[in-house]
Amino acid sequence: MSEENTNAVEAQEQETVQVNPQQFLADFNWHKYEEGIDEVDEAQLKEFDAALEGTVGFVNERDVIEGTVVRITDRDAIIDINSKSEGVISLNEFRYNPNLAVGDKVEVLVDRREDHSGQLVLSHKKARVIKAWDRVIAAQESGEVVNGYVKCRTRGGMIVDVFGIEAFLPGSQIDVKPIRDYDQYVDKTMEFKVVKINHEFKNVVVSHKALIEADIEVQKREIISGLEKGQVLEGIVKNVTSYGVFVDLGGVDGLIHITDLSWSRINHPSEVVELDQKLNVVILDFDDKKTRIQLGLKQLSQHPWDALSADLNVGDKVKGKVVVLADYGAFIEVAEGVEGLIHVSEMSWSTHLRSAQDFVKVGDEVDAQILTLDREERKMSLGIKQLHPDPWADITAKYPVGSTHSGVVRNYTNFGVFVELEEGIDGLVYISDLSWTKKIKHPSDFVAVGDKLDVQVLELDVENRKLNLGHKQTQDNPWDAHEATFALNTDHEGTVKEKTDKGAVVDFAGGVEAFVPGRLLEKEDGSKINKGDTAIFKVIEFSKEFRRIVASHTATFKEAEAKNIKAQAKKVESSEKSTFGDIAGLADLKKKMEGK
Repeated sequence: MSEENTNAVEAQEQETVQVNPQQFLADFNWHKYEEGIDEVDEAQLKEFDAALEGTVGFVNERDVIEGTVVRITDRDAIIDINSKSEGVISLNEFRYNPNLAVGDKVEVLVDRREDHSGQLVLSHKKARVIKAWDRVIAAQESGEVVNGYVKCRTRGGMIVDVFGIEAFLPGSQIDVKPIRDYDQYVDKTMEFKVVKINHEFKNVVVSHKALIEADIEVQKREIISGLEKGQVLEGIVKNVTSYGVFVDLGGVDGLIHITDLSWSRINHPSEVVELDQKLNVVILDFDDKKTRIQLGLKQLSQHPWDALSADLNVGDKVKGKVVVLADYGAFIEVAEGVEGLIHVSEMSWSTHLRSAQDFVKVGDEVDAQILTLDREERKMSLGIKQLHPDPWADITAKYPVGSTHSGVVRNYTNFGVFVELEEGIDGLVYISDLSWTKKIKHPSDFVAVGDKLDVQVLELDVENRKLNLGHKQTQDNPWDAHEATFALNTDHEGTVKEKTDKGAVVDFAGGVEAFVPGRLLEKEDGSKINKGDTAIFKVIEFSKEFRRIVASHTATFKEAEAKNIKAQAKKVESSEKSTFGDIAGLADLKKKMEGK
């Protein structure tokens, strides 16, 4: 190589080495490097697509077209859309159609004309969704009945596949009658009406009930037009509630109130009927439009009062079961549908009114006597106590005045205590007849309910059933002894128990209390006796009748002072009499001397 050529090559290498790297990367053809081919200009591609339009086998992406199933494998379906290649769709997209077969026509969406491997990409699911919205909208507008596949149960209803769209079927829209088992509809194909579409959230609501209602509306009008009061119809129990039973009369519902189910008293309608039971009912009433129908079941049988034996009269003994219990009494069912009331006052001879629950409970079998019987008003009153002897019948023999007995305290009043001598025999002990010595403010301070108390019969009124009793009369009157012990002007040691503005209460020996007026509490030094102090007191008043003792501390030393003053006065008086006598003697002596 010549020197000139050598210099040219070196200059070229130096020029190559000096190329800007950033510019080199920006201009580098990466597509050609990765794919091994030259990249085709975008404008050229658009010209190529335009040239192919209208030719056989050409399709646009996002087009929905009809294809033919040409082969089915274990996992896929091969679809021919008359294009340059066939598409492959997973069988998962055909789960709604388990009977898919070769030759079936299916709608597909051209997702991509070619993937990276040149394969045509199709989707049956996407095609169904696009077409489904058009069909659903059209079905709602036209009221067309559509088929749907119930996929599963969800909260409040079911999920239904309609044209590939998941629609919601509310539980209330499944049937005209309440549904107790939702699972029975899963995996079934049913007919529906599209009732609501939310385009914003792509939600669809369908109803099967609407189809049933449309079918029964005609039947309903026919049935309603022929309804009459007193008419007997056959129905099926549709729903049972706590207040009554709804009966399907063939498209029209009527209500049997719980009180119209049975002549007997019941706690719940399920005691008489059960769901899906066929029964005859009578129409009792309905509104002007005949939309609310009142039915009856018990009216189809004879009223129990009409079947009541004519031989049953006042005074007869009957047996029955307690069906209702209240504080004021109990209702007894003496025959099916025939009840009588036992008032609590007729349950015991006791004059003490208690609650009926103290005597009987629901379900008890009791014997009773008929007190009143009104067949027209269908009312009966009963009594239990009449089956036992009246304890007041021989009261004068059992409890004569002056006799002593033991009873039980039943309750208090502000003025006394009621004591029960036996069932039905109560007497009153006035508060003043409880104790000879204690001043009782309330009976509860002396006795408690349930305590045993000895009493004496003080007064007996058979006609008015009143018994006056006394407790203190069963004991000796200590005031007989107190009369001698606490005689007037006797001194006794006592302790101040209680002190008030008026005076003080003083305890003497033997539990005897005395009252000391405030002015008589003064000590000899001028101070006052206080609560808790012990001192000597003089009795200045005693009343056996009123059980009252009045005492004084001041009198104990004032009396001594009075005695001293009286003695001194007598001494002075004696001295004065002696002086005057002497003067009179001297006067007499003087007269005698002058006479001589």
